[in-house]
Amino acid sequence: MALQVGDTAPDFKLYTSDLTEISLSGFKGKKVIIHFFPMAFTGTCTEQLCTMRDNFSYYEGINAQVIGISVDSPFSLAKFKEVQSYQFPLLSDFNKEVSAAYGAFYDEFVFGLKGVSKRAAFVIDEEGKIAYAEVLEDAHDLPDFKAINDALSA
Repeated sequence: MALQVGDTAPDFKLYTSDLTEISLSGFKGKKVIIHFFPMAFTGTCTEQLCTMRDNFSYYEGINAQVIGISVDSPFSLAKFKEVQSYQFPLLSDFNKEVSAAYGAFYDEFVFGLKGVSKRAAFVIDEEGKIAYAEVLEDAHDLPDFKAINDALSA
């Protein structure tokens, strides 16, 4: 069953692109925007995260934490973060457990690739509850950034 607004967000521990382990529960008391994306260095994924990068001061100004998650290795994510100058952590869900827990997971993707994160966006409130959930079936589609911002200001 898909995660819904009001559900408790599944906690996780993942490694960042700089090999630091962080957990969702470590951000309790702060709003968190989680962006799942299929693959680093691809067009729509870059556009999705660059939108967050370019509006980062807004999120920082309301004390909201932005996180990007994909099944890429931490080493690929480190290069992606460096090239695109992202100010927020990119987390490696290499074992695919978090993507699956959030319902943001393709069993089979393009080119016969198996086990790839779907493009998705979640807003988690200060108490760890889901305030916004969007999982996209078409990897070419972008999340609704206005709806994300509306959920953050609610």
